[in-house]
Amino acid sequence: MEAVGPQERLLDRGATAVAHPNIALIKYWGKRDERLIIPYVDSLSMTLDVFPTTTTVRLSPGARADSVSLDGMPASGEPKRRVIAFLELIRELAGRAEPAVVDTRNTVPTGAGLASSASGFAALALAGAAAYGLDLDPTALSRLARRGSASASRSIFGSFAICHAGRGEGAAADLGSYAEPVPVPDFDPALVIALVNAGPKAVSSRAAMRRTVETSPLYQAWATSSKADLTDMRAALRGGDLEAVGEIAERNALGMHATMLAARPAVRYLSPATLAVLDSVLQLRADGVPAYATMDAGPNVKVLCHRADAARVAETVRGAAPGCSAVTARRGPGARLRPGAGQ
Repeated sequence: MEAVGPQERLLDRGATAVAHPNIALIKYWGKRDERLIIPYVDSLSMTLDVFPTTTTVRLSPGARADSVSLDGMPASGEPKRRVIAFLELIRELAGRAEPAVVDTRNTVPTGAGLASSASGFAALALAGAAAYGLDLDPTALSRLARRGSASASRSIFGSFAICHAGRGEGAAADLGSYAEPVPVPDFDPALVIALVNAGPKAVSSRAAMRRTVETSPLYQAWATSSKADLTDMRAALRGGDLEAVGEIAERNALGMHATMLAARPAVRYLSPATLAVLDSVLQLRADGVPAYATMDAGPNVKVLCHRADAARVAETVRGAAPGCSAVTARRGPGARLRPGAGQ
């Protein structure tokens, strides 16, 4: 058998990772350092068991540049720029220079407010670190994922996770902003995702955050109240109290959207279909079904409820707006490497 040289071994070096999106029950909306992606406030989320992203990173030392594909098509524009910038960060940490071939497959609509960046950059962080030989513990991995998307730091972990905003500036802030699990052993709700529009948003989350922070007179008040919401949420999760968890999540999300509506000019992700779904959630509660809404930067609504009520909630939100579909999720796993994928 012919010997395999170093170049051929490097060509085979690759890794595949799978990560799931998470939905923030306490939002972080807004960054105090856009270069390092340091959020203004802590956030807390539930990782889902639906919509995984699968990403393969394979080193290609003979190539002149990185190659990036998304769902089988060559990536371009801002998505490609963000992936390559993230690879440069990994290469800097690893002390390596080889270009890479990146293939990402999403099962969640991209740019629709369904946390595709969370699953995407969590998978890219894990696969990229493995391909370039970085040995990172979960904390360091979450810190790395945060550099792609703050929400991605939480998708490194399954179930419930908190992302710390950290303190200070520069390297101190970078070191202090990471995610970690929140132990919640006896709380396993359903999250019904009401898809009213799976298309990309007209205003990206990054642009909307910047405008909100810079121009909304409501932003600082919301950021202050979010800290109290986080304290209340952790207590509600420890007690397994779905009603309290739902009430806190709903007020936190509606407050976030209020800050956007007060931005100048306003950022409005709420569509007539969104409002119809929100009204249906209110009606469910009036009918005695504990159901609570949360929303990210997009028109789609997520409804927290007991697992026993999920089918009724899904049927109700589907009937609330024309063309609305519903997917029911539960708490899901953290990011993980796929065995035997060329590592």
